[in-house]
Amino acid sequence: MEDNQIQKEIQSQNQLSNDEIISWGQLLSEAKDTLTKANVPDADIDAWLLMEHCFSITKSFFFLNRRQIVESKEKIKQYREFIKQRAARIPLQYLTKTQGFMGLEFSVTPAVLIPRQDTETLVETVLSYAKDKPGASLVDVCTGSGCIAVSLAHYGNFAQVTASDISSAALLVAKKNAADNHVSVQFFESDLLEQVPGRFDMIVSNPPYIEDDVILGLEPEVKDNEPMLALSGGKDGLIFYRRLTETAKDYLNPGGALFVEIGYNQWEAVAELFRANGFSKPTLVRDLAGLDRVVWGVLDEI
Repeated sequence: MEDNQIQKEIQSQNQLSNDEIISWGQLLSEAKDTLTKANVPDADIDAWLLMEHCFSITKSFFFLNRRQIVESKEKIKQYREFIKQRAARIPLQYLTKTQGFMGLEFSVTPAVLIPRQDTETLVETVLSYAKDKPGASLVDVCTGSGCIAVSLAHYGNFAQVTASDISSAALLVAKKNAADNHVSVQFFESDLLEQVPGRFDMIVSNPPYIEDDVILGLEPEVKDNEPMLALSGGKDGLIFYRRLTETAKDYLNPGGALFVEIGYNQWEAVAELFRANGFSKPTLVRDLAGLDRVVWGVLDEI
């Protein structure tokens, strides 16, 4: 028997309205339709993920009970509110308040950029470089949610991991993520490295690098919700690469290394900045999709 037929029979027997009685299958179908009409990418997936988050159910529970009535009116209301917000293009992760990265779970809020799988390439590159350098020191610049610093502290063998961000709100999120993942990271509120003491063996950064005119054409989830402070790299997207490469020598130990994430079309420009500032042999690393993703180099010995 179809879900709609079940719905009519139940309404007839109980004289209840559609808003008061609905099956699991109907509720999910309703959510999918709402998100599809709002042109939300991956509407089916997001409708399910929000149901899973809201009701704390598994797919096996859903498939076994899809024709059964959802009993919690409060949870139905909450779920529909989540769907309404997602239809307004609020990012899924800002609704669930979490995002996976490097096999760890991170809290996210609108104060921080949502961690992307692409950035795992940066973390993996640093870990590979550092595996033969136990006890090295490292600083993560523009840390945001702290996903890079926390992942490196979790998986690496560093004597100290430090992180900085200009946003005090972002640092609150990053500190929570360090605590939740049981790692030690020293945080500083700083414009890049200006307020960070000491020197390091490695500087790592996923800085803002999107050109300002490109931001205007991004999906609403990004341009209207994620912090502009974490997106905008200025007119040409290179502002922070210039600043990092120009000042890196003042914060790196002799033979220290600089690692940065880049946009798919920025390799040549960033490599030239590396060479102009004492990193004569910059190296490119591509992500799993084959796109240019990381540039790194070792400071030339004088």
